[in-house]
Amino acid sequence: MLMDGNRVEDLARMYQLFSRVNSLESLRQALSSYTRRTGKGFIVDEEKDKDMVPSLLDFKVALDKIWEESFVKNEAFSNTIKESFEHLINLRQNRPAELIAKFLDEKLRAGNKGISEEELEITLDRVLVLFRFIQGKDVFEAFYKKDLAKRLLLGKSASIDAEKSMITKLKTECGSQFTNKLEGMFKDIELSKEINESFKQSSQARTKLPSGIEMSVHILTTGYWPTYPPMDVRLPHELNVYQDIFKEFYLSKYNGRRLMWQNSLGHFALKADFPKGKKELAVSLFQTVVLMLFNDAQRLSFQDVKDSTGIEDKELRRTLLSLACGKVRVLHKYPKGRDVDDDDSFEFNEAFSAPLDRIKVNAIQMKETVEENASTAERVFQDRQSQVDAAVVRIMKTRKVLSHTLLITELFQQLKFPLKPADLKKRIESLIDREYLERDKNNPQIYNYLA
Repeated sequence: MLMDGNRVEDLARMYQLFSRVNSLESLRQALSSYTRRTGKGFIVDEEKDKDMVPSLLDFKVALDKIWEESFVKNEAFSNTIKESFEHLINLRQNRPAELIAKFLDEKLRAGNKGISEEELEITLDRVLVLFRFIQGKDVFEAFYKKDLAKRLLLGKSASIDAEKSMITKLKTECGSQFTNKLEGMFKDIELSKEINESFKQSSQARTKLPSGIEMSVHILTTGYWPTYPPMDVRLPHELNVYQDIFKEFYLSKYNGRRLMWQNSLGHFALKADFPKGKKELAVSLFQTVVLMLFNDAQRLSFQDVKDSTGIEDKELRRTLLSLACGKVRVLHKYPKGRDVDDDDSFEFNEAFSAPLDRIKVNAIQMKETVEENASTAERVFQDRQSQVDAAVVRIMKTRKVLSHTLLITELFQQLKFPLKPADLKKRIESLIDREYLERDKNNPQIYNYLA
């Protein structure tokens, strides 16, 4: 009751009284119980996921104030708060790590108005305290990397200085191996600017490029960035020419490299001439390819669009929905409806008008959420399996012969994410099947390394 009411002075009196009768241990245990009970309410209720991180941050600030002003910065009480928070953060495997990464994305994304750089820095420091308590930091890294990639590629970072500051904090906390790929992403962005400038000055660009198109290319190093599934599309002739000329320039400069275009990441500022005025549409590559078909046709069937663009069925339906059924309807769909069917047709919207000259046409989001998050979680799982396999082989290569119990103990010491003995046993069995190890013929609880 005193804690909930934030009654700092009354708690200070209580601390003094307990101190006089050598009963601070009882008060420390009560603090632990209160922290775990209250914090559990923020963590385990899935309906409160949206507010989990802000609630934990506010709760930590309140506890720190009481620790400083009521409990006279007693180190044992500080350790109790830390232990309780570590317990809380890891009550639900993976989810708090994911939500902390998404909270940072929200704070570091452009459009986060009403917050100064100084306030942002304070928020980053407070979030870092929660980050310290996460056992599965690889889960945080995977989601943070995915969101950072979007911010960098779409130019959505509120502040590059704040982005680099956060990377430095993570590096200080976890070492350079943890942030190596994140730092590599920034290097790619900076190097891409230089490559684009060099391309614009090149003879290929000056003599061969089609007029009316400006293109900027991000050159991404495969190992640094999240994995993006390749998505095919038939580009309009002008874009194909541009890509081919850039590829010729790049490969002449960096011999032996291979370029693979990531169509799902492309975005455009597309100039559109409507009867009621000219507009500039901010659209994805897929939206651009569909809209450019209407330069040569007033009306097209779904099948016409599919045949002309080669876009995968599910992606094409989402793209057409965004252009004909979203907030910005630059196409008409016949018949009207909220879904795209095989026999639908589409027409350029001659009557389109909008007060702004520049308009963003939002893509219809799949629940980023379910599919994308499941894919990120699966990648983390695969990475963990590889790390477990590597650790087993490393230990056995050094020891040559080891009992099951000692091998499990060493794995728990070496690996930095939460593990279950049953999961480790599966990986050991897999390595036995692949003939990295064998069970001792006389004692199945002992493993021998196979060179």
